[in-house]
Amino acid sequence: MTNNDTIVALATPSGSGAIGVIRLSGPDAITITKTVFKGKDLSKQASHTIHFGTIRDGEVILDEVLVSLFIGPHSYTKEHVVEVSTHGSAYIIESIIKLFIRTGARAAKPGEFTLRAFLNGGMDLSQAEAVADLIASNSASSHLVAMQQMRGGFSSELKGLRDQLIHFASMIELELDFGEEDVEFANRDQLRSLTLAIHAVLYRLISSFEQGNVMKNGVPVVIAGKPNVGKSTLLNALLNEERAIVSEFAGTTRDTIEDEMSINGVVFRFIDTAGIRETADVIEAQGVLRTKEKMKQARLILYLFDPEQGVEEIEVQLAELASLGIPIVGIVNKSDLLAPAVMEVMEGLELVFISAREKVGIEELKVEVLRKVNLHRINNDEVIVSNIRHVEALRKTEEALDRVLYGLDNPVTSDFLAMDIKQALYYLGGITGAVTTDDLLENIFSKFCIGK
Repeated sequence: MTNNDTIVALATPSGSGAIGVIRLSGPDAITITKTVFKGKDLSKQASHTIHFGTIRDGEVILDEVLVSLFIGPHSYTKEHVVEVSTHGSAYIIESIIKLFIRTGARAAKPGEFTLRAFLNGGMDLSQAEAVADLIASNSASSHLVAMQQMRGGFSSELKGLRDQLIHFASMIELELDFGEEDVEFANRDQLRSLTLAIHAVLYRLISSFEQGNVMKNGVPVVIAGKPNVGKSTLLNALLNEERAIVSEFAGTTRDTIEDEMSINGVVFRFIDTAGIRETADVIEAQGVLRTKEKMKQARLILYLFDPEQGVEEIEVQLAELASLGIPIVGIVNKSDLLAPAVMEVMEGLELVFISAREKVGIEELKVEVLRKVNLHRINNDEVIVSNIRHVEALRKTEEALDRVLYGLDNPVTSDFLAMDIKQALYYLGGITGAVTTDDLLENIFSKFCIGK
């Protein structure tokens, strides 16, 4: 995989706008730009400077532009990089990019700028993947996870683990070189302690994936309950808008209604569903079926109870819901209609009391929602895994280390022990890019936007 040519692409979103930024990277980026730029001699200017001038196709002025210079290796890609800021006309941008291509550049592939940054040592693979996550982040929590990874928090932790394993791998390899002399360079007790310590770190990182995944992708939450209990009113109260139709007649909602909101920087996708009951109405019955399917797919269920339901009936329903194995927040709506004595009895069931119509108890409900998905306390310093490729590699590392521990407890020869340690190193290295294949890189970077 070579990068001897110079690539060009639009770095800002396509379409008309105030400005567009066209990015070039490669050994001839400055030379190509200089050929069509009328202004200062770009080859004589310092890095990290901006210059005003015009881009010309022969005698035709395409636009007045600002040209930003980043002389390698002091750039994003570690190569010469030029960014041309133009007016945001789609015609102007297309004309200038075509001009650059005619002058010697080629169109960049998706993610090729970041790929070059990785290949040239500007970042490791997990940091490169975090760039795409950062661009896609749509909440404070997803931004936090991506920024932490891009700045190397995850990489630093993995590097420390890998460096220690490399030391023991080299000691065992040394033993194999002196196999006939029956010497032991790698202290088995120290290797066991290290393996157990790494196991603990891997367990913490793997366990963080559930949290990291919902921080990155959002939390699907189903609002369920019997008909006319106030599910649509609750959705409207949470979103603070009239998103769902509210009626005094049971069975108004016959299909799912979805919308998103952010709570404490975390995106939640709330899904209002049809009321659960036995019905002869074919359409409503289909809605009930969809409700039950959505409940199985949810990360959290908000289940509403009517204040007229008795404690025993609520207890039976809660037990049935628990069998789904999904966190549940039991909610008594219209709690303003409850007699104080009844509410006191119900409080023992750990229910949340609200009045969706009066918007009473909504803020307390949001706190409970965060607590149920373990996102009520987000630690900025804690390393959180949010990438499925990373967590799979961590699990395979864990399996390889299990075999190392087995080898230490059983009469396994040093060559098998070395092989298992190498496997652990291989999977850890695959996360940061210390071990890569062209297929892996193509799969990762093909998901990027072209200008990044």
